[in-house]
Amino acid sequence: MNHRTFTLARATLVVLGLVCVSSGCITKKEHAALQSELDKTRAALTGSEKQAADLQTALTETEAEVDRLGGEITNLKEELAIAQSRADDAEAELAGVLKDKSKLAASVEDMQNALAELKRQQALTDARAAEYRAVLAKFKQLIDSGKLKAKVVDGRLVLELQTDILFPSGSAKLSKDGLATIQEVAKLLAEIPDRKYQVEGHTDNVPIKTAQYPSNWELASERSIHVVKAMVDAGMPGARVSGAAFADTRPAVSNATPEGQAQNRRIEIAIVPDLSSLPGAAELEKMFGGKS
Repeated sequence: MNHRTFTLARATLVVLGLVCVSSGCITKKEHAALQSELDKTRAALTGSEKQAADLQTALTETEAEVDRLGGEITNLKEELAIAQSRADDAEAELAGVLKDKSKLAASVEDMQNALAELKRQQALTDARAAEYRAVLAKFKQLIDSGKLKAKVVDGRLVLELQTDILFPSGSAKLSKDGLATIQEVAKLLAEIPDRKYQVEGHTDNVPIKTAQYPSNWELASERSIHVVKAMVDAGMPGARVSGAAFADTRPAVSNATPEGQAQNRRIEIAIVPDLSSLPGAAELEKMFGGKS
């Protein structure tokens, strides 16, 4: 079919109201309806593609928001961990402060107790010093006359009498003047209430060896016993006085000279300290069964 024949045939079909395609011929109305349906389909497809694009955009934005929120969550977790660490440090610091406060309170209490004990000891010291001053006042005349010396040895007030004044050489029998001196001392000491005394015999380093006194120990012991008996006879209660011997083991001065040896030949009357005033004395008494 030539071009002219095709054109003539097409014109004839138009006149007849027909439209032909490769699959056959249809009317114009049917063609228009199909074309309209095709246009709607294309429009719907275009709308669907736009909706899909919008959904994709929304999905992308959502994913970005999720990533952003994930980052914020990570940051918040890090901040939370830091805050928790600071809270733990603060709690530990608070615990330390409370512990230190408790220690401080205990330390203050210990200091107060120590201060109270110090005041108590100071009061006892003052009382002991006052007592010693009173004793010295009592014996002032004997001290001034040279018959008696007063000194403090190992925390004890000690009255010292030279044995050359009290006893003949190598003897434990009190001389007349010695007995009078001991009686005077005993009466003054007996006036001091609630005090006990220890009479201690001392010799120089010159050894003695007789039938009666085989050594300086026997001589020192015998002299202290005679002084104790003389004190009791003068009115001193026997429960308040005792005797002891040290021979030449506790020299007051060097024995290198006759003068030193004379000073070492002595009787010492020590005022026995009251140990009940010492810290823990009551507990010790309970531990060992109390006073005898």
